[in-house]
Amino acid sequence: MTTALYDLDFYRWATHQADLLRNQEYADLDLDNLIEEIEDMARRHRDALKSHLLVLLRHLLKLSGKPNSDPSRGWRLTVKEQRYQIDGLLQDNPSLRRFVPDMISDLYAKALDLAMDDLAIDQLAGEVLPASCPWTTEQIFDLNWLP
Repeated sequence: MTTALYDLDFYRWATHQADLLRNQEYADLDLDNLIEEIEDMARRHRDALKSHLLVLLRHLLKLSGKPNSDPSRGWRLTVKEQRYQIDGLLQDNPSLRRFVPDMISDLYAKALDLAMDDLAIDQLAGEVLPASCPWTTEQIFDLNWLP
């Protein structure tokens, strides 16, 4: 019955599972779907961190590649906002911190591609931003640092 409820009305299924847990009626739990949902919740936090990191790296690259010395206010605000979002996520989920260096390495190429499009930079014409991340994690997260 609970698996059918899961497919028909997720909200009702979830509240029913919470009631079963609260009342310690463990035998009636829909364990397969409950496990899947808990894993999905964890994955969402990790995906949110990746999303914020991608936006942050993209805007740091745009700031570093902008030809004049007056960085765009909007880009600076986006950098600040993403840093605050990441800080909040890592404060609430400190175990995610161990993934940050690999995420930066993995996301940098995507951020570079997006930033080059944003700046209309043509790699073939010799206008190139760094191919690998030139900044430390501390710099990336430092509220007072800009490239």
